Parts: sequence; C-alpha cells; structure tokens
Amino acid sequence: MAKKNTLTAVDLGTEKTTVLIAAIDPESKQELQVLGVSVVPTQGMKKSQIVNLEKVIESLTKALDAAERMAGMQTSSAVVSISGPQINSHNSKGVVAVASPNQEIVASDVERVIEAARAVSIPPGKEILHVIPKDFAVDSQAGIKDALGMTGIRLESETHLITASNTTLRNTEKCLNDVGLKVDSFVFSALAATESSLSETEKELGVVLVDIGAGSTAICAYVDGSLSYSSTLPIGAKHITQDIALGCRISLDAAEKIKIALSKETPKAVIPKAGESKESLRKRRTKANELQLKELGIDEGVDKLSKKTIIEGIMAPRMKEIFKLVEKELVAAKIIDQVPAGIVITGGGAETVAIAEVAKRSLGLPAHIGQPVSLRGVTHDLQGPEFATSIGLLLYAKNQNIQIANESAFRFSANILKKLPLNNFGAKLISIFKSFLP
Repeated sequence: MAKKNTLTAVDLGTEKTTVLIAAIDPESKQELQVLGVSVVPTQGMKKSQIVNLEKVIESLTKALDAAERMAGMQTSSAVVSISGPQINSHNSKGVVAVASPNQEIVASDVERVIEAARAVSIPPGKEILHVIPKDFAVDSQAGIKDALGMTGIRLESETHLITASNTTLRNTEKCLNDVGLKVDSFVFSALAATESSLSETEKELGVVLVDIGAGSTAICAYVDGSLSYSSTLPIGAKHITQDIALGCRISLDAAEKIKIALSKETPKAVIPKAGESKESLRKRRTKANELQLKELGIDEGVDKLSKKTIIEGIMAPRMKEIFKLVEKELVAAKIIDQVPAGIVITGGGAETVAIAEVAKRSLGLPAHIGQPVSLRGVTHDLQGPEFATSIGLLLYAKNQNIQIANESAFRFSANILKKLPLNNFGAKLISIFKSFLP
C-alpha cells in the first residue's frame, strides 16, 4: 500500500522511463526523501509520443516494479510528465468584479478570474494542461503578483495557458492505468524541469530553460519572474546520434556509444614540449584526436575516427540547428531581448559535448548546463541534467500540494490549485483551504 505522505513521479521519455518514489517529511512538509529509483529503456515511443501501447506499458511495468521493490512499498498514483510537438501555449486575460461587500479580494475572486482567463477558444482535440497566473491588476494597477487581501472593484489576471492533445493525454493515462497507477496530474516536462533547475533570481531576471530529450526539445521562458512562453520542437538528441551514424557509416548503437564517450571525455590541449620538433607535435596531436573504436567495444570495420571531425563537422551543426530553432521561437514570441540570464540546458541532450558553447554562439546569450537540486535518500543515480524533469515532478507535486486533490470537500478547488505556481498567493490559497479541512 502507498503511504499517505509519499509521491510518485513518472517521466515517460522517448529513450528512457524514470520512476521516482519519495516520502514527504511529516513534520516539515517540505523535505523530500527519495525511497525508490528506476530507469529503464523505453520502447514504443517516438518523438515523445506513444506509437505502441503494449511496449510502453511493458516499459512502465518494469520501471514501476523496480522502483517499488527498492522503496519497499506499492504506489497507486503518480505525477506524470508530458511533452512532444502537440504542446502549445498562449497568454490570456481574465476580468471579474470583486464579489466581497467590503471589496477585499479573497480566494474565490482569484479562482473566478483564473477561470475567466481559461475561458478561451482552443483548437479541437486540445485541452488545457496548465493555467499559470503571470500577474494581476486591481482597478488598473498592474504588475501585482499577489492580489489576495487587496481592496478593489475590478480584478484582472494575465495568465499563461499550456495545452496538450486529448489523444496523447488519454493514451498516456491508459498506459498508467494499465499498470495500476492513477494520474494525479500531467505536467509539461520543461515546466517540471524549471522546478528543479531554475533559481528565483534567474526567473526574475528573465531566463529560458531548454530541455533537450531524445525525441523532442521543450522550452519554458520566464520574463520578470513569470512564465511567458512554452513550446516544443520535434527535434532532440537522438537526431545527433542519427547524424553520427550517417556521417560515419556505422550503426545507431555504435553512434550512441561514440556520442556518450566524446561527451564524457575532458578535452586536453596538446601543447609543444621543450625542444620538440613540429613533426613530433603533429603526431601527438593526431594520436590525441583519434577515437579508438575497439576501446568502446565497437567492431564495424572501422578502427578509428577523428574526434574533431565528429564533434565539429557532425555534432555541432545539428546542435546549432536546435538552438537556431529555439531562437526562432523566442523571436516570434518577442522575448529574445528579455532574458538576460540566458539559456539553461537540461535533459539527456544537455550532456552532449560542447553543447553550452554552441548555445552561446548560436543565440548570443549566456548558457550553462542546469543541475537539478539535490534530494535526500537514494539519489546516487540521480546526478545530472537528464534527471531535471523527474526530480522536478516530485518538487511540483510537493509544491502544488497534490494531496489536496484527495480531499472531497474541496476537490473543485484542488483542480485549480494543481495548476497554480506556488508563489505567495498560491501558498495563501492552500492555507485557506486547509483551514476548512477536518
């Protein structure tokens, strides 16, 4: 049986499925301790979308069983990541009259204005995944982050809406249900990654998180502390692997080994030794540039390849293409000049060799690899940017207080609260609802 104070995160990716089970400290309600971790290869996914239900269910079953064995418990529900080219977003505005006789803004006013903002026309086959308030305006006084307790007649809200395909959500939910898990909440993968990898300072300055998965790249851009733009690109780290395979005429498995080996290697400059001849220096540099394939367990008729040719001639152009597409999105959204904190790269693709340098050159912005926050417990296998989304899912669930969704008296409010960022007004809302619970 699942314990009441536990959370389960499922990050269903194109190449790997990650399941984390964590316990919430019953006293502080803040600290998370990871009890179970499982990472297994994913089958049945392409470009972050399900193409074979049975294979995805098989992958989920393996991952869930392994995580539950490690945690020593069963779990019945989970927070689940969602991504892919079917993710879209736009900004919306809601306006309501303050209902309180003394014109003080209360939680119900905030709920109503957010509901008004989500009452927009969306394309057929889509549904709203997140409704995230950017800021509020009270009687035309704009830029208010927390409107609770203020006095006014008219309340407005600028919100960021993220939508997803009904088909994708229902098929993913079916897979989770078939392995015995109820979906507590779907969370856009890049939004989850922001929970674990972005600081509040970066968000206030203006920053873009680029989560590079195997089959797609997800984007979340913050301006003045608020989420202002979200999207996905149908291109990811697997395309880099495919380029290596085509360019070197080797298999995809061999190309993946080469990509990982080059990314793990720390480049060392070959400098001249005292009195060394040019010929000797040239030979040493040539040898240092050679990638010995047999040392990587690759036997495909090629003994060695040039590291420089692979990195600069094959990998860098594809990475540049990814960031040029990111730039195109940011320019179209008119926020490219509003993110001085630059680019934070997460996901498995973030470990690709020289990717931060390529991002800097391509976008003309600061760029670095995002490292998710550390959690307590069995976290030795959770190091690195590829776990930004899965760790972020746990933090999202804790911060949004997913367990409120199980309180029948206020289930109608929980559906909204799950979609709100836990800033000051979010915390106050949760406090208000908790005060009414038995």
